[in-house]
Amino acid sequence: MNTLQNLILSNEDETLNREVKAYQEKLTSKTNEIPLWERQWLTIEEASEYSGIARRKLRELSNTLGCPFAIWMGNKIHIIREKLDRYTETHNRI
Repeated sequence: MNTLQNLILSNEDETLNREVKAYQEKLTSKTNEIPLWERQWLTIEEASEYSGIARRKLRELSNTLGCPFAIWMGNKIHIIREKLDRYTETHNRI
């Protein structure tokens, strides 16, 4: 961080100052969220947003025996994104 602070203090270019400050805030922010398409596991809501499949249909599919893309952790359903992708690629109708 000291290097970033030195850059801010020593550089006169206002555009670079803004970029460095923005980068510094990004590094120090606690909400570094990974995009949906890069996550390994998704909630039903996230999987619905990601795939365009309704939440109700995802719940219905995940409740079927042998669902290839759903994992139950306690009473919560998690969707394995890569397996959901494979499932949607191989099924013409959901």
